[in-house]
Amino acid sequence: MEVIESVNIHEDIKKGLPSRDRYIENYIATIGNLGRVGIKCLCYNFMPVIDWARSDLAHQLPDGSTVLSYRHSEVLRMNPSTMADAMASKARGYSLPGWEPERLGAMGTDIEFYQSMSREDYWKNMKYFLDAVIPAAEKADVRMAIHPDDPPWPLYGLPKVISGAGNIRTFLELNPSPYNGLTLCTGSLGADRANDLPAIVREFAGQGRIHFAHIRNIHHLTGVDFDESAHLSSCGDLDMYAIVKEFHDAGFAGYIRPDHGRMIWGEKARPGYGLYDRALGSQYLIGLWEGIDKDGR
Repeated sequence: MEVIESVNIHEDIKKGLPSRDRYIENYIATIGNLGRVGIKCLCYNFMPVIDWARSDLAHQLPDGSTVLSYRHSEVLRMNPSTMADAMASKARGYSLPGWEPERLGAMGTDIEFYQSMSREDYWKNMKYFLDAVIPAAEKADVRMAIHPDDPPWPLYGLPKVISGAGNIRTFLELNPSPYNGLTLCTGSLGADRANDLPAIVREFAGQGRIHFAHIRNIHHLTGVDFDESAHLSSCGDLDMYAIVKEFHDAGFAGYIRPDHGRMIWGEKARPGYGLYDRALGSQYLIGLWEGIDKDGR
């Protein structure tokens, strides 16, 4: 095992509070511990309060499978507490990453805090964190791979900054170390139709700044509504061949995994993380890679 996801960033770090230094020291200690046991890549996010949002964890598709889905108007009608209750009702008894019970009590207060924070201040807090931890990551030989915002647009007045090519460039410029890199999630970035995913992969994989890839497909209903789907290109709106080809042609040697999948064949599992459809996704991605490799010979 060479990849860990995720090691959460304490909210005080994101807020830029004086207490952040203590939590950053803890984070540095964790990076050192991970390096000593052979971890090479650490996936994390810097999303304030809410790691990810969906309106339904078990939306039924015409084929009878269920998927995670997002309806923007429904999400706006929810607050984090009601969203958490709705998620818990369809979570099949599993805990949901980013929606741990111990975090829910402070969500309302945390959201209120960010209403007075400028985007520029949020960037400064990210840089403060990176400048503190990247030297430790270099020493431990652990590549830091930030995950994009999910969904990649503002929600509840919270700052969203890892959502497209322009602000990914800004993020990488905060600390130029090659250990400061990305978890390139095609589903998160792909939710915004304006994002050209093959071009994004070409640019940042070509720079060696993508350390980890979550490759999955989604089906857009509107500019802000979508369903997750099977990995196959024809099941959604993302050109999976073009995306994988950019990774291949860039000489990508990092880590790839299939991401969220459908719930199929009667499986009962954590929503989005059933074994069966993700196993199909892994074999589809391997097949794409082999086909692209042989086409290029």
